[in-house]
Amino acid sequence: MDGSLRPPRLSGRLSGGDRGKAGSAKRHRLLNGAISVGSGFAAVVPFVALVAMVVVLLVEAWPAVRYDGIGFITSSTWTIGSVYSPILHSGGVAHLAGAQFGSWPLVVGTLESSAIALFVGLPIAVGAAVLVVEKLPAGIGAGIGICLEVLAGIPSVVIGVWGALTFGPWIAKAVYPALSHLPNIPPFDVFRGSVGAGEGLLTSGFVLAAMIIPIIAATTRDLLRQVPETTKEGAEALGMTEAEVFRRVQARWVRTGVIGAAVLGLGRALGETMAVAIISGSQDQIAHNIYGVMTTIAATIVTTLDAAQADPSGLAVRALAELALVLLVITLVANIGARIIVRRSAHGAVLPVGAGF
Repeated sequence: MDGSLRPPRLSGRLSGGDRGKAGSAKRHRLLNGAISVGSGFAAVVPFVALVAMVVVLLVEAWPAVRYDGIGFITSSTWTIGSVYSPILHSGGVAHLAGAQFGSWPLVVGTLESSAIALFVGLPIAVGAAVLVVEKLPAGIGAGIGICLEVLAGIPSVVIGVWGALTFGPWIAKAVYPALSHLPNIPPFDVFRGSVGAGEGLLTSGFVLAAMIIPIIAATTRDLLRQVPETTKEGAEALGMTEAEVFRRVQARWVRTGVIGAAVLGLGRALGETMAVAIISGSQDQIAHNIYGVMTTIAATIVTTLDAAQADPSGLAVRALAELALVLLVITLVANIGARIIVRRSAHGAVLPVGAGF
């Protein structure tokens, strides 16, 4: 056979270009694997952190849970007992004589002040976002947006000092007297009573509202900007007024996100510490009226931690851990409730064409 007709001999070696392609493919596989592992790890970290937090609080608070029982929620007295008494033991738990831990006024104060903050702050925040997006010129709207972001970053202790030195005394003299003379019929009768000096429940709610307004307003502003112009123009072409376009198109488009923003604001209000500790009056009692002094769970933890560490039995610190566990449960319940509302809101209405919810 003619040698020229022999098939070419295959070499086991790859050319330089083939080796480069093989190496690039291997690097891509390694990179994709690393991204998958990293993404999975990042997704698991929040869940692990939450579980670890709950477990640590449970372990630390368990002696207080055994000592107080259900009375921790239902009773109203909070005292570490006599630090001069010998350490006693009840049910295997060390404690001082007369130690009693009841969190009911703290739970009520937390819920009341946060409810006032959300009731006042949510409409103002949504209205401000609509004004910035729909009514104001772009330059002015951008300036207000910057102000909102700056307000969101102000330390809470600064807002607390402003509330105690300026806002509280002013509103107690200029606004509360008029509120206290509203008609003695529901719901206005809640404002009747002694207005105090500017510390207390209503002032705390207003200060918390000032802290959550930037969070809700900035989120709502970004959501409104995502509504397609063609959707709004189509609604206007059908003869809708601006109010109808907002109510029937934009509000339906963004309401799920607004609920989420409200939950973020509520979480900030529930867990706020320094501002409430400064402006609430820090009294372990339920406010006798809407102006009365009170305190919250977070404020109590920060204001009583030093005294609790003076308890030689260690039970006072355990009680604060139990208090933190109660606050965590309240926050989780609020978030779960918000998710249920969001789910029902998303599936319970016909949304405009193109809506992503």
